[in-house]
Amino acid sequence: MYGDETWRTTTNIIKNVQVFLNGCRCEILNVHWPDTISNSLPWEKINQLPDEEEIRNRRWKWIGRSLRKSPNCIMRQALTWNHEGKRKGGRPKNTLRRGIEADMKKMNSDNWKGLERISQDRVGWRMLVSGL
Repeated sequence: MYGDETWRTTTNIIKNVQVFLNGCRCEILNVHWPDTISNSLPWEKINQLPDEEEIRNRRWKWIGRSLRKSPNCIMRQALTWNHEGKRKGGRPKNTLRRGIEADMKKMNSDNWKGLERISQDRVGWRMLVSGL
């Protein structure tokens, strides 16, 4: 799942990722086609988080790394960048920034400045991310 930190997490994308990863997990566990097992069984045997949580954790670790960079770094500017102009027809409104801000509201953190301050303390940031 290279680069999944920047993916939009729509239900369709999550389903496609789950189908692919469940196939990989069954291959690792040597479970073949006629054998039917539930999707949660490979997670438990391999001791992994569900795919959506894994993507969310990776995203927030990447955000912490980005916020620790200098203010003029492009990686940091990409988090708060607001694109001007119109979207093409059929494009969803949910951008990476809007998804991050929705998660920020769930964490009761309203602004980027508070996150920047917390991200400087790596242990505090890990505790914040583990609470998601």
